[in-house]
Amino acid sequence: MDAEEIEQGRQRWQQRYDRARKRDADFTTLSGDEVQPVYGPPAGQAHEGFERIGWPGEYPYTRGLHATGYRGRTWTIRQFAGFGNAEQTNERYRMILEAGGGGLSVAFDMPTLMGYDSDDARSLGEVGHCGVAIDSAADMEVLFNGIPLGDVTTSMTISGPAVPIFCMYLVAAERQGVDPGVLNGTLQTDIFKEYIAQKEWLFAPEPHLRLIGDLMEYCAQGIPAYKPLSVSGYHIREAGATAAQELAYTLADGFAYVELGLSRGLDVDVFAPGLSFFFDAHLDFFEEIAKFRAARRIWARWLRDRYGAKSEKAQWLRFHTQTAGVSLTAQQPYNNVVRTAVEALSAVLGGTNSLHTNALDETLALPSEQAAEIALRTQQVLMEETGVANVADPLGGSWYVEALTDRIEAQAEEIFQRILAKGSEDHPIGPMTAGILRGIEEGWFTGEIAEAAFQYQQKVEKGEKRVVGVNCFPGSVTKELEILRVSHEVEREQVRVLGARKAARDEAAVRAGLDAMLAAARDGSNMIPSMLQAVRAEATLGEICDALRGEWGTYREPAGF
Repeated sequence: MDAEEIEQGRQRWQQRYDRARKRDADFTTLSGDEVQPVYGPPAGQAHEGFERIGWPGEYPYTRGLHATGYRGRTWTIRQFAGFGNAEQTNERYRMILEAGGGGLSVAFDMPTLMGYDSDDARSLGEVGHCGVAIDSAADMEVLFNGIPLGDVTTSMTISGPAVPIFCMYLVAAERQGVDPGVLNGTLQTDIFKEYIAQKEWLFAPEPHLRLIGDLMEYCAQGIPAYKPLSVSGYHIREAGATAAQELAYTLADGFAYVELGLSRGLDVDVFAPGLSFFFDAHLDFFEEIAKFRAARRIWARWLRDRYGAKSEKAQWLRFHTQTAGVSLTAQQPYNNVVRTAVEALSAVLGGTNSLHTNALDETLALPSEQAAEIALRTQQVLMEETGVANVADPLGGSWYVEALTDRIEAQAEEIFQRILAKGSEDHPIGPMTAGILRGIEEGWFTGEIAEAAFQYQQKVEKGEKRVVGVNCFPGSVTKELEILRVSHEVEREQVRVLGARKAARDEAAVRAGLDAMLAAARDGSNMIPSMLQAVRAEATLGEICDALRGEWGTYREPAGF
């Protein structure tokens, strides 16, 4: 790019920056020196390939979505939490918000993630142990008691039963007197990553896509700020994928959901802003920064050039980041504080929109209150003390970071072509969707991730990849941690309360709601209104999911060796 074009871009950026609202904050170094909001090539200097780097707030958004960077608004501190019953988790949420957290992120227990009630025989011993138990709208009401849902953004990490859980969230808002149309938050809903990595699904892919399409339509029409689909690379990376695989598989899933929306006749400029992403921040500091920068660039280009998005917001890739749980070690657990801080810094320098920092004890159990506070304070130290929020994309233009960004982008594009080659152009939803479905059916994604994980583990065992406290520097004075343990009394009480709620509700209203939902499933109409009818009558998660399992069957993935 020649010097004149660069200068024109700088002027466009300056105009955007001047018009934007900025935080009332001190944008100087610790020594008191002023810093510029963004840095670029010296005036009058050409820079080959600068169009791929650009300026913040301008296509291709490599350097961020907003001209102000974090000067306009810092990332949202969104700590992931949930354990025991709704009342216990509500207390933890209040602690997070009172300590300065900016948003909530709900962790559900395994029975909830699999669409089972707490009194189901398959739930025995698991209720409340890896997240909060939610059986009905009444639990959701308790979960957010005293937390005004119209004022707080809430993320919910659940995919298989995401739609009925969302309906319970809407009913909880209604019972607070909040207009659901003003709700803002994120629902994960991403079923592709379940087949690829996490393995928590209810049905075969097609019925899940039917529900996701209904949800996209419903939110696009009536809840404009809410993001009904958070496409998750986090679980793909945690399963052992490389950075390039995480990026490519996640964005390919996102493209497939764009195809789903288009196949429903939705306007891409209306529904695409309702898609968000969820990435892992791992330990290779510069590679992670490059991954985040490449993600924005790829998404903007594909949405504009392949899917016809014209509005800026439809081309924006918004993403939440969580530090890498798989990087935490049971050995010398206080080292995890350092790992988490480094990973969080990479997410911030990569321009994340919101962030969760893992607690030092999460490799052993759900976080204790003290460990959760340290995790929260890690973000606050980065935000308030380091100056990283003063300059947009401070590593932009670094030869190393730009080379890594280009490389990981090229690797991702090569993977996209491999996925597309598995599909067909005449699939009713779209070619990327077809390729993903074929890859799931063949076990291709699982095999690629397994191979990457195996290669990494070999390097760790040979000492080629060093992990402090594990295969090097094993000596330690650290004493055993006190960890959070969820009492089995939680399960007994949850089952007792659930039984009392079932006994007190109007069974005819529950049956009518479930029957209406199944009728919608059969006639092709949007299922959200009828599901809401069932949820308002206190139909349970298990009852809703079992009714749909009876209609659509269950799914077993193909065996792979």
